[in-house]
Amino acid sequence: MGPSHQWALWTVAAACLLLPLGLRRMGRPRLTRAAGWVLAGVLVVNEIMYWVYMLGQVDLTHFLQNSLPLHVCGIAIFLIAWEMIRHNQLVYELTYYWGLGGTLQAVLTPNLIVDAPHYLYYQYFIAHGGILVGVLLATLAMGRRPGRGSVLRAFVASNVLMVAIGLADLALGANYMFLCERPAGASPFFFLPWPWYLIFLEFFGLALMGVLYLPFCLRKKTAAPAPLP
Repeated sequence: MGPSHQWALWTVAAACLLLPLGLRRMGRPRLTRAAGWVLAGVLVVNEIMYWVYMLGQVDLTHFLQNSLPLHVCGIAIFLIAWEMIRHNQLVYELTYYWGLGGTLQAVLTPNLIVDAPHYLYYQYFIAHGGILVGVLLATLAMGRRPGRGSVLRAFVASNVLMVAIGLADLALGANYMFLCERPAGASPFFFLPWPWYLIFLEFFGLALMGVLYLPFCLRKKTAAPAPLP
C-alpha cells in the first residue's frame, strides 16, 4: 500500500464518517436531502466524465468491452444516485449489501494501474468512495434500513443481474463482473481458477450479506433516526 493509497483511504474514511454522522446530529432533513442530491450529481457527472475521457483514449470496441458501467460498482453508482434522489427499498438494499460487501473491497484493494496525480486515480476513488458515502448517508442520516428478507432479495437480484451481465459479456467479448476470468489485481477473493471462484463468491457473498444484516436483527440500544420520506 503506497502513500497515495493511504491518502485515499483516509479521505474516504473521513467522508464516510463525518458527513453522515454530522448530518444525523444536525437533524435537518432538507439539508440531508440536499447533500444526497449533491452526492448523486457528483457520482453521475464523475461517471460521464470517465466515459468521455475513455472515448478519447481508446477505440469504441475497447470502450464497450472495458468501460461500460456493468461491473457491480458501476451499476451501484446509478443505484445510489437514484436512492439519494428518490427512495426505493430494493435499490437501497442492493446498494447497502453491494457497497459494504463489494465496493469497500474495491477501495481497500483497488484494481488500478495508475497512481496519483493521474486522472483515473481520482476518478476511481471519487466513484468508489462516493458509493460508500451514499450507503452510509442513506443508513445513518436518512434512516434507511434493510428489511426482513432483504438478504434473499438482494441475493436473487444480484444473480439475475449476473445472468444479464454474462449475456452482455458474451455479446461484447468482455469480462464485466469478472464472470469470464479473474481480475488482474491482487484480490484475496479470486484465489481459485475459473469457474470455481464464481461458486466460492456465491457462497461467500450470501454469508457476507447475512453478516451485514446481523446488526439490524439485534436490538439497538440507541434509536435510529426516523426515515426521510
